[in-house]
Amino acid sequence: MREGIHPKYYQAKVVCNCGNEFVTGSTKEDIHVEICSKCHSFYTGQQKAAKARGRIDKFNRKYGMNQN
Repeated sequence: MREGIHPKYYQAKVVCNCGNEFVTGSTKEDIHVEICSKCHSFYTGQQKAAKARGRIDKFNRKYGMNQN
């Protein structure tokens, strides 16, 4: 590999808005993210619940059932 053309590689500290912190390798020293694997609905399992609620609402609209 040629010298002098590659960026510096750091052990970057990643900070999420939810407060989760972890270390990874990157060309930046500090990384701030809005969503991480600890708070994202796909990884927390809440995505399945959201899909189910959507299907239930669709069924109720289709067959004219109202929630009073």
